[in-house]
Amino acid sequence: MPAEWAPQQWLWIGFPHLAEQWPGFLEQAQQEIAGFANAVADSGQQVRLVVRDHHNEARARALVSEAVTIERHRYGDIWLRDTGPLVRSDGTALRPAFNGWGEKYLMAGDQTIGDDLAQSADLPVQTADYVLEGGALDGDGTGLVITTEQCLLNPNRNPAMSREDIETALKHDLGFERIVWLGDGLTNDHTDGHVDNLARFVAPGRIALPVESGGDDPNAIIYDDARRRAEAAELGVCPVPSPGMIRRDGKVEPASYVNFAITTHLVVVPTFGSTYDDAGVAAIAELFPGRQTIGLPASAVLAGGGGFHCASQQMPQLASL
Repeated sequence: MPAEWAPQQWLWIGFPHLAEQWPGFLEQAQQEIAGFANAVADSGQQVRLVVRDHHNEARARALVSEAVTIERHRYGDIWLRDTGPLVRSDGTALRPAFNGWGEKYLMAGDQTIGDDLAQSADLPVQTADYVLEGGALDGDGTGLVITTEQCLLNPNRNPAMSREDIETALKHDLGFERIVWLGDGLTNDHTDGHVDNLARFVAPGRIALPVESGGDDPNAIIYDDARRRAEAAELGVCPVPSPGMIRRDGKVEPASYVNFAITTHLVVVPTFGSTYDDAGVAAIAELFPGRQTIGLPASAVLAGGGGFHCASQQMPQLASL
């Protein structure tokens, strides 16, 4: 798989439509996703905003610019990072099995949207019978990938597969030659610890990793453990401030600046109204000197369980296109 910073043909983005997934936040989540889509389109990259039906399309069109292409597909949740196609450098797409993040969130359309998007892009599709979500992996384009034990070794995904079995599958189907295993993901992450909320490659062999902000950061121990594991694997670690303690209705939210989306010209960082927002965006901007980096509000998107990276999936610029 190409690294995310490789040139992209377009970016798919999912548009919220299920009120029960954003109770009291649906309209705000739609506005935040529309802001994300507009920013990427304004940077000069094609955006394909995926909507559910004609009502959803009308709402989206009222919020986005004409530079944003709207496509109608059947899907449940907006997290196309997990349900969309994993496009390989040979122009084919891998679509692993999907079981609703460990059978916690089973929604009509989420098991088929990956095939639908691949077919809309004229990509040949290879299926796999093991469960895998795109947000569980982050690669640097050289055959190196990071993941978490909490997610990929979780018995609610592939209980019959060992660590060695999973490594073999990742090597065979996605070309990952070296897998670095981090431990747990963020507290209360609905995905069982996806790595794209914890650590992200910013260059070959270098990852962005949060560091504790404030004296009550709920993920301080998790960050420290991930850093030790990354350094033991001889990865370069670039510290990024965390948002600190973010609560909603008394519950700790898995807020993370490293759930940023890398596009051809732009890096979009989710912000949460935290004291540390400006510092988080600035730290990430330093890691991408060749791109503009912006922070956009994402508190309502987070209320549905994810961020801008989770809601998007890139179509790499392939030599054949």
